Amino acid sequence: MPNGGDWQSDVLRDLRGPHQVARSTAEPVHSDSAPGAGHPVEAAQEPAPAHGDDASGRAGHQHRDRTPREVAGETPAPAPRGTPEARPVMGDGPSVALGRTPRHGESVTARAVRALRRTLYASATREVADATRTAELLQRPVTTGRQIAVTSIRGGSGKSTVAALLGTAYAHYRQDPVLFLEADPALGSLPLRLGAETVRWTTGDLADLVTPDMSLPDVTGHLVPLPDNAWLLPASRGQVGTSLDSRTYERAVVALRRYFGVMVIDCETLPAEVGRVALAAAHSRVLTSPATTEGVSSTYAVLRWMQELPRRLLAGTVVVLTELTPHPGIDLDAATRQLRSTGAAVRTLPYDRHLASGGPLRTAALAHPTRKAAARLAAEVFHLAQQRH
Repeated sequence: MPNGGDWQSDVLRDLRGPHQVARSTAEPVHSDSAPGAGHPVEAAQEPAPAHGDDASGRAGHQHRDRTPREVAGETPAPAPRGTPEARPVMGDGPSVALGRTPRHGESVTARAVRALRRTLYASATREVADATRTAELLQRPVTTGRQIAVTSIRGGSGKSTVAALLGTAYAHYRQDPVLFLEADPALGSLPLRLGAETVRWTTGDLADLVTPDMSLPDVTGHLVPLPDNAWLLPASRGQVGTSLDSRTYERAVVALRRYFGVMVIDCETLPAEVGRVALAAAHSRVLTSPATTEGVSSTYAVLRWMQELPRRLLAGTVVVLTELTPHPGIDLDAATRQLRSTGAAVRTLPYDRHLASGGPLRTAALAHPTRKAAARLAAEVFHLAQQRH
């Protein structure tokens, strides 16, 4: 696939004016993270738990504050002068989630009924075939890192949750490194959703710290390690008032994109400046909206605004209607038709008790419909990212 730097600069120039375009040059993915050698297709296998459900999750917690060289027993390089102090994600006060048992996404009855249906009917065969096609899409090689931006028009729409689901799917199915990059410094919830215990370096810190001569282990030493060859770069250390401007965001993305096959970017809510720039420069976009009358109405207005933007950005955008309650109270089919009339794709993320309870995302605790919807969404968004929309 051709290098993506020139088209991204053109989009930014059209969106913001030529005098505001930040310097951006596309670089090939680092050889240590050569995309394309995906895992063998595992049709019947669900994405691995994010944290706490298996050995890899426990290892992720144990090595949270250690660099890959420390984990391997090597002598780490001395910390740079001015290294920020690690801060707990949950803050210094008591946590209401301490000792809580994660709630499963669906009831025992629903799981038993589905198991019985799979035993009596041929739906299991179709399900395996669908899972195989989804895995094949997710494992397609890339020549340069793909940027997938996730944003919303208001808080509480499941933006960080969807970002966590997407990145977890990519990390499970792909062999090249995956980066969760948080571009929402306003006390974003992505570190909590991913089970991070402490954060130290932020997106703003790494914008000027990463240099072209750094290797992948040098870079990941400043990131929060996650299972399945995934990494997290938070936008803040849980401090009120932290800011991130568009120039700093662009420098961070340019510096980091050559090391990772896929970058899932949890953006600010629209119409914030960083959110607009991230949407314009990303290879594909996800716009989350609560499945409510107000959410659909506001999202429709945003999509109409996006129709006026350059390069037909809607062609690479997927709207995700998140069901925040068991019964959303709106006609989802009618809402989907209205939003699709703008040219954007529309998908639904069904209500899930585990997601609704908050806290770290554990894939094994998700309802089966949620896991299937998340995998299909990840495959569709990744396919759009390969089309360079």
